[in-house]
Amino acid sequence: MGILEKREQFLEKKIEIQVAEARKCLGAKNRRGALTAIKRKKMYEGQVVQISVARDKIDQQIIMIEGATTSLETISALKEGAQAMQQIHQHMTVEQVDKTIDSIREQMDVATEINAAISQPLGGEVIDDEEITTELEELEEHGMSEQLLDLPKAEPVIPQAEDLPTPVKNEEEEELASLESAMAI
Repeated sequence: MGILEKREQFLEKKIEIQVAEARKCLGAKNRRGALTAIKRKKMYEGQVVQISVARDKIDQQIIMIEGATTSLETISALKEGAQAMQQIHQHMTVEQVDKTIDSIREQMDVATEINAAISQPLGGEVIDDEEITTELEELEEHGMSEQLLDLPKAEPVIPQAEDLPTPVKNEEEEELASLESAMAI
């Protein structure tokens, strides 16, 4: 590419020289010399166009080679990945995974049964949780209805400041208060 660029620059200078030559000949009323200079200029311009086309083709080829190289690297990486997965899967099958999962499920079922057996009362009568919950709800409903019936019809009491309990200070608050009083001295 460097040679083509240098050649193109060389031809551009030659074109400038021929343009200057054509102007010089026109200024001297030498029409034949001006035509010859313009013909040479056109030939040089044709060579510049050829070099430009060649450079474009080389650029396109470089881009294609880069793309092909990227594709080759991608394919190589994919092949390596496929080989790695094959090696991993040689030691593992779907059937083995299914058996392992089934075994885990069985062990979880056993653990659930063991936990249920451990949580059973040791002696006496087994008490139904639903029965206890129902009885508790009945007691709560009965207690609420009794409380509502027993409420006196009195006017609301508004507590006075002296009736409110005094806040209890903890050790940190007491220390802080003593420091504040000591600093005020």
